[in-house]
Parts: sequence; structure tokens; C-alpha cells
Amino acid sequence: MTGTTLTPDIAIDVHHITRVEGHGNIVVDVEKGELKRCELQIVEAPRFFEAMLRGRPYGQASHLTSRICGICAVGHATTSLRATETALGVELSEQTILLRKLNFYGEILDSHILHVYMLVAPDFLGVGSVIPLATSAPDVVLRALRMKKLSGDICAVIAGRHTHPIAMTVGGFTHFPTMEKLEQLRERLEAVRADVDETVALFQTLQIPDFERETEHIALHKPDEYAFIDGVIKSTDSGEWPLDRYLEVTNEYMVPHSTAKRARNQREAYAVGAMARVNVNYDLLHPKAKEAAVALGLKPVCHNPYMISVAQVVEIVHAIEDSIVLTDALLKRGVEWEEPAPPARLSGEGVGSCEVPRGILFHHYKIEDGLIVGANGVIPTTQNLQNAEEDMRALVPTILDRSQEEITLALEMLVRAYDPCISCSTHLLDVRFE
Repeated sequence: MTGTTLTPDIAIDVHHITRVEGHGNIVVDVEKGELKRCELQIVEAPRFFEAMLRGRPYGQASHLTSRICGICAVGHATTSLRATETALGVELSEQTILLRKLNFYGEILDSHILHVYMLVAPDFLGVGSVIPLATSAPDVVLRALRMKKLSGDICAVIAGRHTHPIAMTVGGFTHFPTMEKLEQLRERLEAVRADVDETVALFQTLQIPDFERETEHIALHKPDEYAFIDGVIKSTDSGEWPLDRYLEVTNEYMVPHSTAKRARNQREAYAVGAMARVNVNYDLLHPKAKEAAVALGLKPVCHNPYMISVAQVVEIVHAIEDSIVLTDALLKRGVEWEEPAPPARLSGEGVGSCEVPRGILFHHYKIEDGLIVGANGVIPTTQNLQNAEEDMRALVPTILDRSQEEITLALEMLVRAYDPCISCSTHLLDVRFE
């Protein structure tokens, strides 16, 4: 008798997935070669940030919601500000828009560098964490730390600090960078190009798993720039929606094995994040980022979730190059003290949206007489969870000829590729397990 016998029975219970933010489990059961159960379980406790906002003055919202996430604090704060400003008719100055964009790139860089170097690279370099890499590949770790230090310093110069920024407020800023600080950032941004080139070169040497499952990708879109702040909602399946119709796109629902909601639009699931942004907005990438995409074999529309990390590397290139453009613009025009733009009214309803590192984020506020009376947040990881689980279901049958340890690693790498921020994704009130 010849031929390969598939593993008849597999029971995988990863509790908890390592090198991701928050607590999540992978549970897979295969009986006689047939997939019986495949779940990405989220077991975080609800955190109720939306309820915390009710009754609060609108000026507190961005500072409170920045605490949703220590990684995407700038993203939540910026999205919160845009929701408030839309509700109250605040018109931003050119200086505020430029400063917010530069500040936002600091966070994109910080998170992407953390993910591709500290969380993903160990899988490809055959170690359990970044700690052994400090000995086996110190140049790689030092490069990551240099790049990460610059990204945090961008946020500190613009908004006082990265984690929970203190200088951003409704209508503008309460602190402004000096020309000297901007010139120093400009020099460091140019110098870090060498580290970015080495990052691209490193990922050219890595063997990305060959797996695809066609799905819908959703991201913010603008006609004239690679969108991170504001825009319209756009799908690779066709269709555009204004931000105030985000509920028609996200369609959140519950599953028994998760304390975080799931989302679906035109299919059973959709994906958000760096890959979705590249798929939707590839033509708007900086030319050097496009060169990196070509070098790394990333073409739209890509449906390999393991390539999300590659898309993040491409965005690192874009963020550095566009940060240089923004810094030059600020140095040319100068940065002057200005009072925050005032609200046109004290009551209203508004939706804000930004592309935080893990994908499209929505904040929706209703304000009456200066107080928040209703709030909703739809988090990128929430939107990605069902898509990741569908990927798991499609992947497992294709790798049943591998050992259980190899299958487990492939699933963990798949979930890690999505860069989930699990603590941010939970905001339910009542979940019943049966």
C-alpha cells in the first residue's frame, strides 16, 4: 500500500495565542480527516468605553478613548476628535491637518515596526520570541529599536507623547513643535531610510506561506492621497459609502465563542488593515513604497493573509517618505501658535474614521448641549475576527498532512499576521455561552 495517510484526528487548543495583544484562543477539532470545529475564541472581558463617555463633556472624549489602546492611542484620539468635530461643525486649519497627519504616521510606524520585527519575524527566523534574536541577530533587533525610537519621538514632538497623547484637542493642538525640533526630525527621517531599505531586504529573504482565500477588503479612500484620516469607505468588491453609513458596512453581530463582536458586509466576512489599504489604494502609494511592493511581490488584489506583514513593510516605506514631505511642508510654511478652531454649535451627531495600524476605525458620537449622550465604536480587530476564522477553516484542510505541531504553528502565524489588538475589540454587555 502506497501513498500518504492524512492525520485522522487532531485536537488543537492554543490557550492563549502568544505575541498578540490581549487574550485569544485557537480551538480546532478534526475527526477522521474531517474538520468538525474551528474557532478563534476571544476571551477578554468587556470594557464599556462607550458607556464611560455618556454624560461627559465633549472635550474629554479623545483623552478617554485614547485609553482604549496603548498601541493605537493616537489613532483612537484622532478618530474621536474627528467624530466630535464633525458633530459640532469644527473647521480645521491647514496647520492642524498637517500636524495631525505627521503625528499619525508616528503611530503607524511604531505599530508596524513592533509587529513585523518583534511579533512576526521570530516565526520566520525560527525562534520563540524577539529575546533570542538579541543574541542571534543583534543587528536586526537594534535596527528595529532605532526605527521604533524615531516613531515614538515623532509623536512626542507633535503631541507631547505617543501613548495617550496630551496635546491634541478639539479643533487643534495645545502644544506646537519648534522649528529646531522639526529640523531634527527631518534629519532623522532621512537617515532612517537605510534601516527601511534593510527592512525590505530582510523580508525579501523570508519564505511567506503560500495560502489564499478570496475575500472582501475594506479601507478608507481619498482620490488624491493614501488615506489614513477621513475619506469614504471603499470595498474591493465594489461600492463606496460615506462615513455616516458605516453601520450598513460593518453589520456587527455576536457568536457564542467570543466576547468581541464580528462583522460582515457583502460576504460572510471582510478584512481591514494594511493589506486592505494596499488593495484599495495601491495607486496612491508613494513611488518608493510601490518599488518596495514590487520587490516584495505584493500586487493588488492580494488574498494571502500571511502577506499582511509584507503590506505593513510597504506602508513603513510610505510613512517615512510622506513624513519627510509633511515635515518639509511644515518647515517651509512655519509653525505658529494658534487657538483651537471653535465649534459652530454645541449639539450634533458625527462619525469620525481613521485607518489605524490594524484597519478602519469608527467613532460615532451624539452630543447635546456640549455633553455626549450616545457613543459607538467599531474596532478594526472586531472587523477582522470573522475573516481570520474563515481563513483558519480554509487553511486546515490543506495542511492535514503535516504534524499537529506544524499545523498549530501555521494557525498561530495566521492569526498573528492579522496583528490583532484583542483588548480593543471587546465592548459587549451580555454574552451567553451554551
